[in-house]
Amino acid sequence: MTKHPYWADTYVEKKCTAVEAIGCIRPGQRVFVGSSCGEPQHLVRQLVEAAEDFADLEIVRLLCLETVPLSLIATKSQGQSLNIRSFYLGSARSKRLARNARFITPMNLSAVPRLFRTGLLPIQVALIQTTPPDDFGWMSLGVSVDITLAAALSADVVIAQVNPNMPRVLGQSFIHVNDIDWVVEYQEPLLTIEKLPEFDAANLIGRAIARLIEDGSTLQISPGTTQNATLLALSDKNDLGIHTQFLTDEMMHLYAKGVITNRKKGFNDGKLVASNALGSAGLYEFINDNPAIEFHPSDYVNDPAVIGRNNKMVAMNVAMAIDLTGQVAADALPNNYFSGVSGMLDFTRGAFQSKGGKSILLLPSTSFDGKTSRVVPRLDDTAVVIPRGDVQYVATEYGVVNLFGKSLQERALAMISIAHPAFRDELFHYAKQVALLGPEKRLKDAIRGVYPLHLEQTVVVDDRQLTIRPAKPVDQRRIQEHFYSLDKEDVVARFFYERDRFGSDEAEEISQIDYQNNLTILAVVGDFGFGQVVGIGEYLKDPDGNMAEVAFSVSKTWQGKGVGRLLMARLAEGAREKGIGGFYAYTNPDNKAMISLFETLPYPCNSRLEESGLKLWCEFEGGSEGVN
Repeated sequence: MTKHPYWADTYVEKKCTAVEAIGCIRPGQRVFVGSSCGEPQHLVRQLVEAAEDFADLEIVRLLCLETVPLSLIATKSQGQSLNIRSFYLGSARSKRLARNARFITPMNLSAVPRLFRTGLLPIQVALIQTTPPDDFGWMSLGVSVDITLAAALSADVVIAQVNPNMPRVLGQSFIHVNDIDWVVEYQEPLLTIEKLPEFDAANLIGRAIARLIEDGSTLQISPGTTQNATLLALSDKNDLGIHTQFLTDEMMHLYAKGVITNRKKGFNDGKLVASNALGSAGLYEFINDNPAIEFHPSDYVNDPAVIGRNNKMVAMNVAMAIDLTGQVAADALPNNYFSGVSGMLDFTRGAFQSKGGKSILLLPSTSFDGKTSRVVPRLDDTAVVIPRGDVQYVATEYGVVNLFGKSLQERALAMISIAHPAFRDELFHYAKQVALLGPEKRLKDAIRGVYPLHLEQTVVVDDRQLTIRPAKPVDQRRIQEHFYSLDKEDVVARFFYERDRFGSDEAEEISQIDYQNNLTILAVVGDFGFGQVVGIGEYLKDPDGNMAEVAFSVSKTWQGKGVGRLLMARLAEGAREKGIGGFYAYTNPDNKAMISLFETLPYPCNSRLEESGLKLWCEFEGGSEGVN
């Protein structure tokens, strides 16, 4: 039996300078460099300085920020060949990435450790950064465990920059002194990430997705989300948990507020689980020896089967572009350090496996200069990071849609409805041209309407969640189904005559609204994107005046529960915002429900009997024109 010497003695023997350690690298070797903010900067600088001594090196790493561009090695090595292998699943369309696109190895992050451990991609030298050893000889990889641990345990030679500034992070983040070959003690500040600049679109998206995230959810949050957007989406939630690739300052702030407790994850309860930290010095202090935090390698954190064991797992990721069928491209934006792109598909699929889980893709509707739409006709020359079959929720500042289970026509309509209004005509014409939309679909002024998110309301009625919200183009079929579900007497009350056919054209007119001259408010129960319409309230502005005619229908099982009152209140709020002077309606004199509905408005109401029935009207404050 082999007897190992005492680790403290061997530690002293392994100590050397960076020059001596890097001098051990030989031509033709494959060298791994630690990831993201865990990059061993001192060792990397020395690697570049000694570049002229190397030939035919292959540098292996995640795509991440570099303190010193490793491409300098190619210049200093006097033309000797160099390959930089970056694991990255993005599209590499940006100028910063495109020039080195040939070095990219597209892989899901969950699979990279296996590549090292099986020897399919042998690692001869690993450059890592660790904490000083504890009393038992264990050194923590700190802010960067992801694929670094597997690379270090698989490498022939491990060179560790021991930095006292590296936080000691609990979990599966440790490597023993006995597994290190060379120790370079060098203290320097860790790499940090500046806070992302705030912009209105991100904040609007944060508000839009807030109601999708339930109390007790477990979250993965892309590092591309801004702090305000994250807080807008999550600050009012309770008992959230974290299982994520990157731990960020935003999550630290939510933990400090008591929003994140990790008590209801259903797996790794009480633990905030991640594999990497990207953020400020304050974040690194927060994770140091914190028993509530565990870091694990990427083949654990990013494993869809592990992700799916968390309750209500919600994956929130930033996309670069989405086409009309739901194909997704993602890329490293100028102010994002996006090795996280390599984990997007892992978390998208893992969230889908979770009970009550969902994947939400976030994207501003246009480029930062507003000249280009991020909802595009099709992704031709751009790599698809998430296939259309894996996409669920998509959110822009113009709304949220659920593409899961939807036909190509439904997807095209949904994506057009949340694109920037300036690009919707173009997208609509393309969809018609390539038959994503049927010949019966018509371009209307309503396509440029901006969805009024503030008119959404969620209430609980008889222990069921009821959502009161403006109609969307994707609601056409559900509106049609609602009319077919009505009793005969309710059909007569709504349409003034008996009928048993409700054409798609009529439902389309009700769903294709401009939110100004016409507005439809729905009462919906059930899952987002699949809910059943149980009530409809509409107003249509009279072209001859400033009044709007209203009409209502409520399913029999929901009558007498205040649904009509909720619909009327939202219609009135929307109408007043658009300067409409009041409402009127024609009904049967025996329709006590409609009469009482008008009386719920906080304005004087009037009525008179005419040949066509009882006319009800109500003028908002300030009076109106066109009341006859």
